[in-house]
Amino acid sequence: MKILAITNQKGGVGKTTTCVNLAASLVAQHKQVLLVDLDPQGNASTGSGIDKAHLKLSIYHVLIGEKTLNEVIVKSEKGGFDIAPSNRELAGAEVELVNELARELRLKQALAKVTGYDYVLLDCPPALNLVTVNALTAADTVMIPMQCEYYALEGLSDLVNTIKKVRAHLNPKLEIEGLLRTMFDNRNMLANQVSAQLVSHFGSKVYTTVIPRNIRLAEAPSYGLPVLIYDKSSKGAVAYLDLAAEIINKNPQLAGASIQNG
Repeated sequence: MKILAITNQKGGVGKTTTCVNLAASLVAQHKQVLLVDLDPQGNASTGSGIDKAHLKLSIYHVLIGEKTLNEVIVKSEKGGFDIAPSNRELAGAEVELVNELARELRLKQALAKVTGYDYVLLDCPPALNLVTVNALTAADTVMIPMQCEYYALEGLSDLVNTIKKVRAHLNPKLEIEGLLRTMFDNRNMLANQVSAQLVSHFGSKVYTTVIPRNIRLAEAPSYGLPVLIYDKSSKGAVAYLDLAAEIINKNPQLAGASIQNG
């Protein structure tokens, strides 16, 4: 089972879009996938067709120790993956955990009891807070979605420093799996310059797949659908299928037959 944290403390970079659409695209490649929504905004839940306003159980109840992960997981019927959903209740978890022992390990401990998945995707909040630290502590690797714009590299350095601290104190195996260029417009000179800088600095850590600006990607969440279901022929859907294939190729130990979800 591969646990991949998808994070960037900067909002609006396509992080949740990537989580939902990568989950659906991995399912299309015959993988068993669990998406864990760790953002109090609950956008990954909504984008997966889950009504976050009427949730009785969510990832919040797992982090505060009231429920197991298996008790809160529901099915994204259209996406074909499982999801541990979230809503605004999660915003209170950080306050409730502040005096708890091993608070950074709550998610890792919860995931240790879950089996039957090839990939677990962690949709992190756009902040370097305790919930994000929980995700980084639980993860095997990190994917960093980012727009190729002026401030992107500055924000990236902050995140890399956080990953180094987590590796030093909580999760020595944690690695950056890849940087994903999102909302990319190849007609934009600055975008091309920043993209070239990323490749120059990070080399093979930059995914070959580039996610383009695409209206279908923007429209799909309002229908509670991954873009692969909303419009499978769109450029966005094709790009996320390519990303799924690239990730599977990066993880040859998981490239064979899918584990059956028990």
